[in-house]
Amino acid sequence: MVCGALAMSLTGCGGSGHSRAKGGGNGGASGTAAAPHGTAPARVPGIGDRLWRQVPAATRQVVAVYGAGPDSPDATVRLFTRQGSGWRQERSWPAHNGRNGWTADHHEGDQRTPVGVFTLSDAGGVLADPGARLPYTRSASFQAPHSWNKNSWHDFDYVIAIDYNRVRGTSPEDPTRPEGQHKGGSIWLHMDHGSGTSACVSQSEDAMRYLLRTLDPRLHPVVVMGDTRDLAA
Repeated sequence: MVCGALAMSLTGCGGSGHSRAKGGGNGGASGTAAAPHGTAPARVPGIGDRLWRQVPAATRQVVAVYGAGPDSPDATVRLFTRQGSGWRQERSWPAHNGRNGWTADHHEGDQRTPVGVFTLSDAGGVLADPGARLPYTRSASFQAPHSWNKNSWHDFDYVIAIDYNRVRGTSPEDPTRPEGQHKGGSIWLHMDHGSGTSACVSQSEDAMRYLLRTLDPRLHPVVVMGDTRDLAA
């Protein structure tokens, strides 16, 4: 099961008894802001050598997803920006990942989010472009089916494609899977419904708006994601 690919299978990150999150967690509409003082660290905190070596040298924006544990659906998303030789945290939001946790070998239907470093190049959703800097495709076909739990109907109002097993420069809905269907795909950042997903990373509507308006292709944004143990390895 995947989070997108609605045209292919109408499967996604649906299902929970919780309300869809609209706020930005502890930080309100724009999330928890960075502290104004202190020296920015030389790398994004909590990321070990193995994954940090995979971050392109040109990258100036990192979305870091810190999973609470290898089998946990709970996570924290933090946005970092390169400033000089250091990395400054811009915002932080509560989030969810795959309902079964994380994996270094994602397969279709495992309901685990892949650990790794992935570029962020395309966005879209049901709603009008909120001022995204990434290419944005608006389409009613993003709409989650109403056979899903009502709390998940707005999951794909805004999405940012994570470039896992997909073709960059296409709509997030594009079904092409370069590594094969068995490796899954349509793994997105999208809006939260209050619990774990099928493999995507979800956060509040306000968080998604902020990311869409902030992530800039000229700064070569990436997502670095995994449970905290894998991230630090």
